[in-house]
Amino acid sequence: MKETVILDKKFMEMISGDEINKRIEEMAKEINRDFKGKEVVFLGILNGAFLFTAELFKKIDLKARISFVKLASYEGTRSSGSVKELIGWNEDIKGKVIIVLEDIVDTGHTLERIIGELTIRNVAEIKVATLLFKPKAYTKKIPIDYIGFEIPNDFVVGFGLDYDGYGRNLPSVYTLIK
Repeated sequence: MKETVILDKKFMEMISGDEINKRIEEMAKEINRDFKGKEVVFLGILNGAFLFTAELFKKIDLKARISFVKLASYEGTRSSGSVKELIGWNEDIKGKVIIVLEDIVDTGHTLERIIGELTIRNVAEIKVATLLFKPKAYTKKIPIDYIGFEIPNDFVVGFGLDYDGYGRNLPSVYTLIK
């Protein structure tokens, strides 16, 4: 297994870049099938979901637009438990079909905030796609419609996910070596 060091921590490869790209292609096919003939707005959650969003969106064969929002809830290697809005909503999405694209869903606090904001804006339909899902950490009841990989409740980096801003550029997902 590949290892890497980021700042003061060691990480071991958990999911290879090839596995990630294969699964993203499968997810895109599912979304293309499920939304055939519909117009969709994809909402990428920054910063972490930028690579997942880009790779998935390239494979979407629908009448689709993309937008981004930036929310933060992590401090170091732990979820802070609170969500701070950093970049707001910049377009009218009333009556639109929205697919939220997350890098990772763990506690669900960020997702709950996003769903709440979308509901206030009277969207027609909301679906959620995430590259990584931590079922043991998840505390909400919001359905996750498209899941790339279920992973343990460990801290991970790579493919857009970071440790204090570093590691987003890794082509695989790595887990913290304890």
